[in-house]
Amino acid sequence: MLDTSPLAPDCFPDLPPVAGLDMAVSEAGIRYEGRADLWVLRGQPGTEIAGVFTRNNAPGAPVIWSRRALTARVHRGAPRLIVVNSGTANVFCGRKGVQAVCETAQGLADVFGGTPESVLISSTGIIGEPLDPSRIIHKLPEMKRGMSDNLWEASARAIMTTDTYPKGATATADICGRTVTINGIAKGSGMIAPDMATMLAYIVTDAAIGQDALQTMLNEFNATSFNAITVDGDTSTSDTVLLVASGTVGYDKITDAADPALTDFKFALSSVMLDLAHQIVRDGEGASKFITVNVAGAVSDQSARAIAFSIANSPLIKTAIAGEDANWGRIVMAVGKAGEPVDQDLLTIKIGPYILAANGALSESCTGAGVEAYMKNAGIELFCDMGLGKGCFTV
Repeated sequence: MLDTSPLAPDCFPDLPPVAGLDMAVSEAGIRYEGRADLWVLRGQPGTEIAGVFTRNNAPGAPVIWSRRALTARVHRGAPRLIVVNSGTANVFCGRKGVQAVCETAQGLADVFGGTPESVLISSTGIIGEPLDPSRIIHKLPEMKRGMSDNLWEASARAIMTTDTYPKGATATADICGRTVTINGIAKGSGMIAPDMATMLAYIVTDAAIGQDALQTMLNEFNATSFNAITVDGDTSTSDTVLLVASGTVGYDKITDAADPALTDFKFALSSVMLDLAHQIVRDGEGASKFITVNVAGAVSDQSARAIAFSIANSPLIKTAIAGEDANWGRIVMAVGKAGEPVDQDLLTIKIGPYILAANGALSESCTGAGVEAYMKNAGIELFCDMGLGKGCFTV
C-alpha cells in the first residue's frame, strides 16, 4: 500500500448521479488481491461518446479497439458500454492482446446487449503481460445485477494502479435554461507527459450534445488540461480520455460546438478536466511540489508551449525546486534550450511574486529572504515573460 501523496486533496468530492448512466465495479483478480480492479459504465441507448487517445506509436490493443469503436455505427437501441481493467495494460501482447479485447467486447455485448462495436475498452497496468479476458467476462453477470448510478469513488478506486488516491471532479452548467451535471474520474501518477500522460479519464454528463460537438470541445480542452501536464517526461501506451453524454436533459440535442447555448457548459467542462489533470500531477510518483509554469510574451502560443515544457521537464529545475533553491539561472537555461526565439534583453523571470531577473540581468529589487520562504511552499509558480509577442501557455 503506497503512502498517500502529500499533495492529495482532503477527500474525494461528492459526485451526484448522472441520469442515463449506471455502473458497477468488481474484483476480477487480474493482478491485485482484495481490491476492485474492474469497472463497467453503461449509457442508455442514444448515448454519445467522444474520445482522445495516446499518440505513442506503440499503443495497446484496447486503444486501437476503442479508436475504431468510436467511429463504428451503433444500433440506436443498443446501450453504450465502457469497461476498464487495472493491473494489466494489454500492451505489446501480439495476437493474444487483440483476441483479449475482441472476447471482452463480445462478452459485454452478450451480457448487456448491443454489439461488440458498442463497447469501448481501457486497460492500465503492466506492459507485456497477457490479459486473461475470462476473468472479466466471468464477472459481468454479477456486475449487471449490481449496476448503480452512484458508485463514483469506488469506480475511481477500481481503475487505480500506482495512484495513491482516487481522483474525481464535478460541476454543473446551464444549457437552454436546464441544469446539467458534469462528473469526471481519472487515474494516473507515472509516465506523465504531453499527449496526456499515463492516464485514463472519463467525463460524463446528462447533457444532450452530438458526438461531433463533444469531440470538438474535448479536443479543445484536452490541449490545455491533460496535454498540458508533465511529471517524468514519458508518454504512455494506454492514455485515454472519453467524454460521454447520455442526453437525458430535456432540450433538442445540440450538434454544433459553436452554439452559444454551450458557453456555460464549456466553462464547466474545462474546469472539470483541469481539476482532474491537476490531481494527476499532484499524485506524480515521488511528487512533493506542485509546479505551475506560465510563459507569456512569446512569438506564438506554440512557441510559449515549447518553452513552458522545456522548463517543466528540466531535471535541473526539478531538483532545484525539490531542494527549495530559487536557481533562476536554470530557468534561463531551459528557456534557451527550447529552440524558440529569445531576446535576453527583454526576458523577465519571476518565482511566485518575486521578480528575479529583468531586462537580461538580476533584478535589483529581489530580496533573498522572501524567495527562500516562498520556495518552501507546496505550490510553486514560475513565470517567464519573453517580451516578444502575445503567445502564452501554462503547464
